[in-house]
Amino acid sequence: MKLENRIKNAKRALDGIALGDCFGQTFFVSEEEACRRIRDRKILNEPWHFTDDTVMAIGIYRILEKYGKINQDELAEVFARNYALDWHRGYGATAHSILRSIGEGESWRETASSAFDGMGSMGNGGAMRVAPIGAYFADDMDKVLFNARASAEVTHAHVEGITGAMAVAAASALLLNKKLGGYSGEGEDFLRDVAEKLPESDTKYKILCAAAMKKESSIDYVVSVLGNGLKLTSQDTVPFCLWCAAYFYTSLEEALWTAVSALGDRDTICAIVGGMVSLYADEIPQQWLDCMEHPEESEFFI
Repeated sequence: MKLENRIKNAKRALDGIALGDCFGQTFFVSEEEACRRIRDRKILNEPWHFTDDTVMAIGIYRILEKYGKINQDELAEVFARNYALDWHRGYGATAHSILRSIGEGESWRETASSAFDGMGSMGNGGAMRVAPIGAYFADDMDKVLFNARASAEVTHAHVEGITGAMAVAAASALLLNKKLGGYSGEGEDFLRDVAEKLPESDTKYKILCAAAMKKESSIDYVVSVLGNGLKLTSQDTVPFCLWCAAYFYTSLEEALWTAVSALGDRDTICAIVGGMVSLYADEIPQQWLDCMEHPEESEFFI
């Protein structure tokens, strides 16, 4: 794959993350109002702003653009620098601690591994930002998995947090290859193809559970088994996102409405789904594009 195509694909994934992030963020309202708007397919007709999900994805995109791979030390510096620019972007408590420590000169290896009494974070943060890696290395799955792991390790030392990132990157690569005619897996096969590339973990096990669920399954049932990100962990977030991508990849709009209908961690679930599905689906409602905050127009795109 030519370099210009790698960059173009990675930017498409970044834009998909931003769109999903912005869209999902607008549904942090009362559950009654959120459900009503989802039922009526009614968007918020005012500016949509992205969260830390997109800010950190910007960091990954810029590192790929500069180095052609994940440089962990540089990525940690970019994460910390962008965090300092605006830490009111929805970062979780663990991310605040890790990124603040890195910004103060501590080693990312020490801060990431010391989280949660030395177990490391199993959060969904590694997964939310990783789709550009799957897009950039789509023609080499070994590099997809290696760089996804490297990108997650900067903040997530736990196998679950790392596995979530690897899963989303692999799914992103498969969807881009599907778009380009190099992969034909659908539904259950797609989910199993992702799972077989992953380390043994609860995240992998729940992706296999997702493979047993049909497209026609009710959202309530799917969420009851796979989760909706309320626990903020990889295993409670990534399997549902992959299920959305497996069955709704042809329409970014439909994929995001399905994703947000799970409620839960709305912005992150939609960011993950948006990053993956944007690599296959073409049409994006112009009204959505007009409402969203665009990465390249932000202070973080340096």
